[in-house]
Parts: sequence; structure tokens; C-alpha cells
Amino acid sequence: MIFSAESRYNQWVREHYRFLLRSAWALTGSRATAEDVVQDCFTSAWRFRHQLRDQSMARAWLFQIMRRHAFRHFDPAQLQAQPLDESNEESINHHDALDAQLDVVKALGRIAPIHREVLVLYYFDDMTTALMAEALDIAPGTVLSRLARARDALKTALQEPARAAVPRHDDSSSAPAAASVIPLRKRTP
Repeated sequence: MIFSAESRYNQWVREHYRFLLRSAWALTGSRATAEDVVQDCFTSAWRFRHQLRDQSMARAWLFQIMRRHAFRHFDPAQLQAQPLDESNEESINHHDALDAQLDVVKALGRIAPIHREVLVLYYFDDMTTALMAEALDIAPGTVLSRLARARDALKTALQEPARAAVPRHDDSSSAPAAASVIPLRKRTP
């Protein structure tokens, strides 16, 4: 069966839109900006689709493109941290069981985007470290060290919810306090 280019494009969007939107929203902190970023991502990706040789790597390849578009929306000063839109709270069901998740979402908004992206990819998008390395164009060992730093940054953000300053993206923040927090665990299917 032969599919038109339009139907292939639509299938591609259906398969990857939610993942890219969730990731872009986590990076930019704004749903509106994330939607623009994802649209730009699909436009660029479709234009250069011939460069994707292995379809099994489409998700990582699209993430790379989306990430580049997302970081173009930041001023250099914003690369340190970008609070999430308050509208993010409206989209979350406010039952008591979700309070801890809401705290995590708010804390993610207080950490640097470089930390936020690895946590979102690993815990929310269930990417393996190998796929993350491919998507971020870094070594697998660097993924692991960024994850460790990101967990520390998130732990600090969860312990200090009213804190105005955020850790710099060069990871020069001090050691986190000893208060207990809910540990992140990788979801299982």
C-alpha cells in the first residue's frame, strides 16, 4: 500500500507529538512556547527527513531537533532556570494523591533546563540512557553524571520550595540539605 506524503507526516505527528510537547513544555516552562517549538520541530524534521536513516531512532532524532528549537527561545539569562507556567497547575488533577507529583512539577520549574531535560527524558519519557545520549549528542557517561546532578538539583528544589535562586547550569550549587524527599523511581510499563 502506498501512502501519500501528507498521511506519512500525519502519522509521524500522531506518534511523536505528545512526547515532544511534554518534553518541550518541561524545557521551556510554557505550554504556548512548547507548542510553537514542537510545530517548528516537525516543520524542520519533515524538511530534512531524508537525513533520518534509521526509523528506530526517530524519537531521539526528533528530540534533538526539538531541543535546538527550544533553546533558541531562551535568552542567555534564562538558560539558568525558567519557572513553569501557572497554567500547568490547572492541567493537573488536584486530588490529594497528586500533591507529591505537583511538588515535583513545581520543583522541576525551579531547576536549570539542562537538569530538567534529563529528568524528563529519563523519568517521564522512559528513555534509556543510551537513547538519551543519542538524543542529547553526549556520551552515555555524561548522561549518567547529568542525571546525578539533576537529581541533586531536584532534591534541593523540593527541600526549599520558596527559594528564589536556582542552581546555575554549571552545577556550582552547594550540597543539598539532609531533609527527606520523595525519591524519583523509574516507571515500569
